[in-house]
Amino acid sequence: MTGIIVAGVLLLSLGAAWLARVRSRHISVETLLVADRALPAPMLFILTVGEIYSIGSIVAFPAGLYGHGVSYGYWFLGYLLLAFPVGYFVGPAIWQRAKQYDACTLPEVFGRHFESVAFERLTAWACVIALVPWGQFQFIGLRSVLDTLGFSAAPAAGLAGCAVIAFAYVALGGVRASTYVAFLKDVLMLFGIAAVGVGAICMQYKLSGGHADSISPTLPLPSGSSLVFAITTILYQGIGFYFQPSVTPYLFTARSAQAVRRAMIFMPLYMLMYPFAVFATVFARRFLPPLSNPNAVFFHIAGVLLPPWMVALAAAGALLAGLLVLAATSLNIAAMMTRNIAPELGRRHPKRAINLAVILFLVLALVATTHAPAVMLTALNVSGYIGIQFASLWFLILTGWPVSARIAGLGLFSGAGVAIALFASGASLGGVNPGLVGLLANCAIVFCPLWRGRGAVRVHTKKDLS
Repeated sequence: MTGIIVAGVLLLSLGAAWLARVRSRHISVETLLVADRALPAPMLFILTVGEIYSIGSIVAFPAGLYGHGVSYGYWFLGYLLLAFPVGYFVGPAIWQRAKQYDACTLPEVFGRHFESVAFERLTAWACVIALVPWGQFQFIGLRSVLDTLGFSAAPAAGLAGCAVIAFAYVALGGVRASTYVAFLKDVLMLFGIAAVGVGAICMQYKLSGGHADSISPTLPLPSGSSLVFAITTILYQGIGFYFQPSVTPYLFTARSAQAVRRAMIFMPLYMLMYPFAVFATVFARRFLPPLSNPNAVFFHIAGVLLPPWMVALAAAGALLAGLLVLAATSLNIAAMMTRNIAPELGRRHPKRAINLAVILFLVLALVATTHAPAVMLTALNVSGYIGIQFASLWFLILTGWPVSARIAGLGLFSGAGVAIALFASGASLGGVNPGLVGLLANCAIVFCPLWRGRGAVRVHTKKDLS
């Protein structure tokens, strides 16, 4: 029954993607990449939260709480709370710059602002390096969900099927198809997390009196270096969240700057799911035997508390979450490979080139998941240190600070280098997040008054952006 329910949901998602294609008058490159810049606020909201609240919300968040305590929840929830007001103010400005430069990818904004094709290609490579582990991580999450569903006997076959479905989303309608599928995924994820949370609350209420002597310590509170890490991570990731290559392109799809602003207002509503995940994790720590694999904690709780058909629906929502992000990431990488890094490959048949690049990435990521998942998990941390360093470029663009592409690139790679070096060396720094140190070094370089020059880049006025 579980397999039938999951298969039915996946087929329904393909139907939603096909509906997106039918409702599009034509499928151009702009349709694939930015949905013709025509998404209204409700669709932008569904698309963006569909990508932000990915498979990590249902797998990684409970696992982090289970394994690391409240300090994990502090920074995880804290940076999202900070990111939304930041996005409310910077999101519309980002959309305006993308519209002004007629950009479908991030490197096109950077290259056209700094008037440098070489800088466009350089930032494209940096974006790809940051995005590859993020896409790879979706495969790792998908494999974890498939294992909980009992498909661990042939993991390569299951992941290959996931890759085919992700490619189908891209081929059918690109970003617009992801929007339609995201609605189905959001309903299932919210249902699954809420059902497990409510079940945990009810069961804990029944068992708390009779198991008072067997209660193990609950989630430990952060202190010392763990508290410092939580605070600095909130600042670092909250400020830089919407400047990451994995998030910024979704803003390009909006119909207008006002649509971005209206969508941002409702983003925090999705955080209502996290208290249910916290309740479920507390229940697992107090009443269930210890688990060797924290990544399985959510579905282990679901299996204990819920009937099989509800577990299957929750798992299907998690699968859709991973598939959506995988499809969007592969499309983003393919677009930069064929438009910014090697544009000659996509001049004659751009859509065909993008689809072939998507297939190539999915195949390589599938092979890497099968042979070196642990290496890619480490690379995921490194990709985060690279991704948020793009905040300095956006600061330069949004403020009109006149520096050359050479200085902007120096700041970007210096900040990433500092963060990665501190992470690799294991330096504690009193708990300060290495990424924050790198971002501060990055901004110190690009905003140094010694480099300021009116002739470096053209300063855009309000008239230019209208």
